[in-house]
Amino acid sequence: MTKTLLVTSTEEGTGKTAVSVALGLLAQERGLDVGYMKPKGTRLRSRVGKTLDEDPMLARELLDLDAEMHELEPVVYSPTFIEQAIRGQESAEDLHQQISEHFDTLSAGRDLMIVEGGGSLTTGGIVDLTDADVAELLDAEVLVLAGYGQPSDVDDVLAAARHLEDRLAGVLFNAVTDDAFDTLETDVAPFLEGEGVPVFGALPREQDLAGITVADLADELGADVLTDVPTDAYVERFSVGAMGSDAALRHFRRTRDAAVITGGDRSDIQTTALQAPGVECLILTGGHRPSGAVVGKAEEKGVPILVVQTDTLTTIDRAENVVSEGRTRDEATVDRMRALLADHADVDEILAGASASGDDD
Repeated sequence: MTKTLLVTSTEEGTGKTAVSVALGLLAQERGLDVGYMKPKGTRLRSRVGKTLDEDPMLARELLDLDAEMHELEPVVYSPTFIEQAIRGQESAEDLHQQISEHFDTLSAGRDLMIVEGGGSLTTGGIVDLTDADVAELLDAEVLVLAGYGQPSDVDDVLAAARHLEDRLAGVLFNAVTDDAFDTLETDVAPFLEGEGVPVFGALPREQDLAGITVADLADELGADVLTDVPTDAYVERFSVGAMGSDAALRHFRRTRDAAVITGGDRSDIQTTALQAPGVECLILTGGHRPSGAVVGKAEEKGVPILVVQTDTLTTIDRAENVVSEGRTRDEATVDRMRALLADHADVDEILAGASASGDDD
């Protein structure tokens, strides 16, 4: 009997791909025959979804799967698809059948099927394909990934648990900072257990899993790099330079691991940002190149300058999507996640119910 585990999250960018593939690898180490599927492709690089979601590609490679991409990812959940669905041009019944048929093919003879959710728990509601809907369709248990920074974050976990009802396997917290660990362990986890929500563990936050290097960010944004300085620093957040220089300096000094996004013609903001120790790079919009003095100061400080052709609002949106989507997802990321799961999560309990073919149930 194949065990099916759907990995979802309370919000986007919580590490579903790395956790899904790492769990698959840990299951393989335990002798299980593992399959994978991501019914809704959500990580797309074009509006119509012509470029395939990279998550199934990574899973196919690392789990050594012999399956076609259209089987691993039956639905391309692009903006164009959503618009068509709203107009009634997509049939939920047909999509359900398509997913079920591919799932039956992929799961045949498997001990464990890992099903990766798309976006957040509610993504796909337009065509009755939220992760809860998919779990019901595929008879899956659901592992919820959640972040934790403050007690109010528990609201999202409880809401997910109540939405999933009997399908819920439990929750796994990811990217938990050191200062939040004690409260999570001593107060939050016992509270959730008392509410009937099993807690499988809490994975510590690691910078190389939480952000993106300046070099990768430049590549994703299609930016020109003007400075001859290292681009291996990590960016986790963005600050927008749209205020006066005095207010900007106070703001920039309160941030860390940040990229400042501002107009290429705002030399005052550029100069101010270079005074803040937590600024890792400047992203200048509108295709405007800064003055030689700003470039020289940036090279002296070791801060890369990226220039993009897009306007500030478009750049902010794209940059935040890049970081939230976790562009560091690759084999090294999955290997690190596998180690974190082995050290900080109850993997055996997460995989409970899956047994290698020929083993006693």
